[in-house]
Amino acid sequence: MKVIETDLPGCVVIEPQVFGDARGYFFESFNRDKLAAHGLSPNFVQGNVSSSARGVLRGLHYQWPNPQGKYVSVIEGEVWDVAVDIRRGSPHYGRWTAVLLSGENKRHFWVPEGFAHGFCVLSERAVFTYLCTATYDAKADAGIRWDDPALAIDWPVSEPSLSDKDARAPLLADVAQDRLPVYSA
Repeated sequence: MKVIETDLPGCVVIEPQVFGDARGYFFESFNRDKLAAHGLSPNFVQGNVSSSARGVLRGLHYQWPNPQGKYVSVIEGEVWDVAVDIRRGSPHYGRWTAVLLSGENKRHFWVPEGFAHGFCVLSERAVFTYLCTATYDAKADAGIRWDDPALAIDWPVSEPSLSDKDARAPLLADVAQDRLPVYSA
């Protein structure tokens, strides 16, 4: 298992060792001890799967005050996955990073607590998995606009298919400060 730093501290790409032959392939999608050796020790309590068509954009979502860290991957298809640091007081506040996740590259992406997360589907269909460090809490559910000009995320889609909730999400600057996570060094 290889852990690759991104340009946004805390967000990392996990590249599993894949064993394959004519029958197919095998890889460890999660190994607590191997991640701990790289300083990551998430405690997962919920797993989710979503299936989406080309052009669907989900996000940018987060939970506060009950934050979720997310360990995400794609089983089938291809997505552009984005994490945004929205922790008040963070030296990286408002910065984002992105990674291409696919059934082919078998990469995983760790999105720490306190970050907003979203993805858009590049293939005809994508099956996306999430392991979360907290259970879903509807009262803590929140989001920011996918196309917030202050964030300037370089999405590979200009007119995505959005949920009503995502289409109505506020700009980051319009979110009340007490509805954002707090940075702790």
